[in-house]
Amino acid sequence: MNARANPVRAALSALVLAAFLAAFSLAGRAADFDYGLAPRAVADGVWVLTGLTQDFSHQNGGNIVNTGFIVGDSGVVVIDSGPSRRYGEQLAAAIARVTPLPVVLVINTHHHPDHFLGNQAFAPATLAALALTRRGIETEGDTFNSNMYRLTGDWMRDTEVAAPTRTLAAGALEAGGRTLELIALDGHTGADLAVFDPHTGTLFAGDLVFHARTPTTPHADIARWQASLDALGALPFKVLVPGHGPVAHDGAPIAQTRAWLAWLDRSLREGAAAGLDMTEMLALPLPAVFARLALAQTEYARSVSHLYPAAERANLEGH
Repeated sequence: MNARANPVRAALSALVLAAFLAAFSLAGRAADFDYGLAPRAVADGVWVLTGLTQDFSHQNGGNIVNTGFIVGDSGVVVIDSGPSRRYGEQLAAAIARVTPLPVVLVINTHHHPDHFLGNQAFAPATLAALALTRRGIETEGDTFNSNMYRLTGDWMRDTEVAAPTRTLAAGALEAGGRTLELIALDGHTGADLAVFDPHTGTLFAGDLVFHARTPTTPHADIARWQASLDALGALPFKVLVPGHGPVAHDGAPIAQTRAWLAWLDRSLREGAAAGLDMTEMLALPLPAVFARLALAQTEYARSVSHLYPAAERANLEGH
């Protein structure tokens, strides 16, 4: 009996050891706090760092966002600084590997934490955003920062809110020897800034556009968001950088984001009209075309919690 049990015991021991080594390896990588940032050129002088299509976690350190930078003749413009001080510092180091030119402008496209909590890595005078985004970072930044500590742990160590010091407005902007077009929109939040580089036809759409990843809606106004997508779709872009998800060379991510929002809005209104409670709304199945998007079920549940009470009120008021 012992002879037969020994091979089983040995096999179990081997499995336990393998699991321990795998966990140790993962913990070791996390302990390095290395985001592994690898800028990729998507156009002449335009570089993108693509985040994971995941939710915030202790494993990914919040690296779920797309950031980028544009290298001009005399300086660099950064588009969003990432979710933590560590990310911002590693982004700055990645830029330095590409060019010796200084960072002259850091644009925060909106006030969600994965887009501005890397600001500490850059000179305060370079930090810029729309006026409403600046106010959002100033008033909500500490709460966002605390929540990111809870979600991602020690990746956030020493991260503090560094609010933009410069106010941006829609129109042409000269920075670093490059002429950019700033497009002030809203809908994902109260202020969403898109950045268009006419030289290469590259559009940084921020979180107005998601690609292969379900949109987030904590501050969403769906009707205004749809209008902003119409405005973006009318631009002569050749390269589209969404806030989350892979870079594209056509308008498919805009269409995908628009379709999800239209379905979500219709579902909320129909559910409210039918008298469904929130639990019943959450139990509804997702259409197959959307179920394949990353985090579809998770973000649908969040959207119901964010938006359904307003849909119920609108139904009661006859809107």
